[in-house]
Amino acid sequence: MVTGIFKKVEDFANDPEGGVINRTVARLIGSGVQTDSRLVKTRVLWNSKGSETDWRVKLTVPIGSPVDNYLFGGGQGPGGRYSDNNVLAPLAQSKGMFWPLTPSMVIQHSANYNALAQTHSNYPFQAYQNSQVDSLNIIGEFPVQNQQDAKHWVASVKFLRTVTKMFFGEERELKGNPPPILHLSGYGKHMFDKVPVVVNSFNVELRSGIDYISTNGVIGRRSDASTNYNGEDSTWAPTLSNISVLVTPVYSRDTVKRFSLKEFARGTLGTREGIGFI
Repeated sequence: MVTGIFKKVEDFANDPEGGVINRTVARLIGSGVQTDSRLVKTRVLWNSKGSETDWRVKLTVPIGSPVDNYLFGGGQGPGGRYSDNNVLAPLAQSKGMFWPLTPSMVIQHSANYNALAQTHSNYPFQAYQNSQVDSLNIIGEFPVQNQQDAKHWVASVKFLRTVTKMFFGEERELKGNPPPILHLSGYGKHMFDKVPVVVNSFNVELRSGIDYISTNGVIGRRSDASTNYNGEDSTWAPTLSNISVLVTPVYSRDTVKRFSLKEFARGTLGTREGIGFI
């Protein structure tokens, strides 16, 4: 008898409404992968809509930024926000990408001091120079279980490729501008709340020995790399990959002038301006 998490995963794999995802989970179970609760929870994390209670780590285009229309286009339709950019359309509602599973983050704050050596003294004086927030490294897994997930994975990679490039060449509106500034959010108001950042670099790990799912919903087994689909605009996404992004907080001179240590300690700094100080 199958009980506990084994029973949940088995029922999920046998669910006739799951489609492609069920065949993938069934093969994972056959390979001995049965205790990973992410197989059950991932669908909800991918498809949940943004809200005040959404604390997933995400990189989004600032509200009102000309880059919003530049990347996604479109506007508001009967079903909500839509996009005339087919590749980035899965990200149009959230206005950016997010990590569906909780990522690993490395955060470092530093206060820099200069040591002033004194003649005939055992101890130097420490002269304060400045404080800073170093670059943040975000590393997280991206599971793909069905056609919609595959489209979301492709859109996320395309989004990162786009925001690490400047407006160049045949551009008209924003020609000559550097890569856009994004907002980093996650874990609630007092962690990362619309922190302005630039993307320094990103890495996508395409692992060997795993299945791939087409944006048309077809599964390519890891043992048969020749599996193909004769549909239109088909792209293959790995069922599990790592995406790591290195970002650096950036604040304008005008923003820094409005800094208040008292308000910062109370967690109210930047609330009115919508600027996240960390």
